[in-house]
Amino acid sequence: MLRAIGLMSGTSLDGVDAALVETDGAEVGRLGPALTLPYDDGLRAELRHLLDLAPGLAPDDARVAEAAERLTRVHAQAVAALGVAADIVGFHGQTILHRPAERRTWQIGDAALLARLTLLPVAHDFRAADVASGGEGAPLAPVFHAALAAGLERPLAVLNIGGVANLTWLGADGTLLACDTGPGNGPLDDWVQRHSGAAFDRDGALAGAGREDAAVLGRLLAEPYFARPMPKSLDRLDFARALAASGLAALSAADGAATLVAFIAEAVARTTLPAAPRRWLVTGGGRHNPAIMAALRRRLGTVEPVEAAGWDGDALEAQCFAVLAVRVRRGLPLSFPGTTGVAAPLTGGRIAVP
Repeated sequence: MLRAIGLMSGTSLDGVDAALVETDGAEVGRLGPALTLPYDDGLRAELRHLLDLAPGLAPDDARVAEAAERLTRVHAQAVAALGVAADIVGFHGQTILHRPAERRTWQIGDAALLARLTLLPVAHDFRAADVASGGEGAPLAPVFHAALAAGLERPLAVLNIGGVANLTWLGADGTLLACDTGPGNGPLDDWVQRHSGAAFDRDGALAGAGREDAAVLGRLLAEPYFARPMPKSLDRLDFARALAASGLAALSAADGAATLVAFIAEAVARTTLPAAPRRWLVTGGGRHNPAIMAALRRRLGTVEPVEAAGWDGDALEAQCFAVLAVRVRRGLPLSFPGTTGVAAPLTGGRIAVP
């Protein structure tokens, strides 16, 4: 077993999660300490702006380089704050563009700088090989979910609600399927920021005070994405045009939030699975929102935060990239036909050394 530190900054743009895992890449051993280091408001705003600019940005744009250095240094601070010895670091970076149909996925961050700052080898660039081979490049967590869920009753669904929502389905026969189901917190966070200045809908208070608009929701669910079979994946802003044309902007702040929450839940419910899960485990920031969890329960039945299985939902994605880092080091596959659509299990990632 190796001691690996995983780092993850998701599409919610809230900060860096860091976690230590002892693993051989196939099995999960001891789970060590974990923490979250929030981005400051300036960096969060800078990264959010890059999402809008990314389709037209050149890789060597100075704004990208500046943001990449800043977020890399925050990641190094997260490693230092854990205060533990490790053999390798898994560094996802920050996704600013994801367009697998164009064979493009872009995660910014300077792995060489992180290796110098931490004095540790850094596994990175986890998605590029999959996308270059015709895969979706996401989700990458399913192989970790499968290892962590050894012994749990199946079929089992693990639903991660970050900026985008993604799903892992684990079959009783070992089948592993995954996809991005649709929007997660991203559109809701943007809506709340625009209407109240807050970064997110704390305790689901805004959505809980509103009522979903059936007409707006219907227009959103008419998007072609929802008719596509899994595996499939999304960019955080893929629904921006649909949201702008849906009539959402005419709703009150509370009704708009309630409609976006319903959109998250309905998109999950419409995902076609081989068999109904016996249990839904929810991770990511969305599990902290009572309005989202209530909407999921109305549509799905038994829905629990991953803590009900003894997992740490705040650390899960970082733990995943710790395991994936060791898989990169050992040359084990990161993605599979049922998770990203590649033709065969595929290795990926690169390692930067100090």
